[in-house]
Amino acid sequence: MMTDISTLYSIFEKHRSVTTDSRQCRQGDIFFALKGDNFDGNRYAKTALDAGCAYAVIDDAAVADPDDSRYIVVDNVLLALQQLARHHRRTLATPVVGITGSNGKTTTKELTAAVLQSKYRVLYTEGNLNNSIGVPLTLLRLTADHDIAIVEMGASHPGDIKELVEISEPDCGIITNVGRAHMLGFGSFEGVVNTKGELYDFLSTKQGGVVFVDADNKWLTDKASAAGLPTERYAVDSQARTDCVTGQVTCCDPMLSFVWREPLKDEGNVEEMAVKTQLIGTYNLPNMLAAITIGLHFGVGKKEICHALEQYVPRNNRSQLMETAHNHLVVDAYNANPTSMKAALENFKQMAVPAKMAILGQMNELGEVSQTEHQALVDRAAEAGLDEVWLVGNEFKKVKTAFPIFENVDEVIASLSSDMPQGRYILIKGSNSIRLSKLTSYL
Repeated sequence: MMTDISTLYSIFEKHRSVTTDSRQCRQGDIFFALKGDNFDGNRYAKTALDAGCAYAVIDDAAVADPDDSRYIVVDNVLLALQQLARHHRRTLATPVVGITGSNGKTTTKELTAAVLQSKYRVLYTEGNLNNSIGVPLTLLRLTADHDIAIVEMGASHPGDIKELVEISEPDCGIITNVGRAHMLGFGSFEGVVNTKGELYDFLSTKQGGVVFVDADNKWLTDKASAAGLPTERYAVDSQARTDCVTGQVTCCDPMLSFVWREPLKDEGNVEEMAVKTQLIGTYNLPNMLAAITIGLHFGVGKKEICHALEQYVPRNNRSQLMETAHNHLVVDAYNANPTSMKAALENFKQMAVPAKMAILGQMNELGEVSQTEHQALVDRAAEAGLDEVWLVGNEFKKVKTAFPIFENVDEVIASLSSDMPQGRYILIKGSNSIRLSKLTSYL
């Protein structure tokens, strides 16, 4: 007999830790036997139980021992995981902030968590667990001790955000921006906009749903207006505006410093707050302003917000400055698409540092616009006034360029034995799958 969600939840209440990896089982875990294109978790259910899991959730009854009550049979393991997470989220009724966007969503999530943690107990997405598996796993980490949850949601196909918001049921949310990312899956830029907009679509049906919107982004402001959603807005370099959080870069050589102001609520001057961050890149200012806007919404004090932003240290190869024995590295090698590449190059161009070099990895999942966008990238790099540029990935072999092209990161590493840059500031930027982060230990 198939197990329903209420029965599964009663088991979860006694065993609050879940895993989807039979190699990482802890005593008392519930193992969810997920399937993929090249694996079937059902085959590892017994292994998980033998390793100490209390139960194994499976959708292939043939692998279950009929005399072992630790096997829980469901119609679909992934669906059961998602439904369990939604049931848990509803049971606790913890306020949930949903975050998505083409660029900056992970950094915005981290900054928002830092800000909210100055006042609340916050659960937030770890690493990049922002898909149909990662979102439910995040929600199942919620406890009654948490005051707020921040759930990051990624998308590579139409309907992805709709699926994730129906699991997480956010109370408020933000689309950081929309860009030409994952074009192979979306088919067009309009497909990207509509898919990210599925967050707005959900919040428009939720009583009291609020969205935090970049007022400089016409796509997002129009979408929010069409959905009839209440908005709390922010904008860059808009001192004349008094209706939203505004900010202005004061320095970025190389760390970002800026000033910000909250919306004017009555007649008089608004106090200007100064922040010195530990992040590289003027392109991080909108992410900072988004975190400020969300913090103000939840009643975090201005001084506490500034302190949290100044104390935040980037990790995971995002907007990091590394000093090695040979060079200074500007590492942003976790993600890349035309929008983020343009921003990274423009910021690097403006940095007042000597001996600039860039190692750029190809941008994946761009579909039929890939050649056009890679050509635009190398043209932009040629105009940036850099001393040297290396390109990594076969997509660059389809464009016209005089820059050296390496097939993969291992070729770059091999070349460093005879051609090691010295005394350079080196921008390292590319899609995570290109593995440019490996270069940091060699440069």
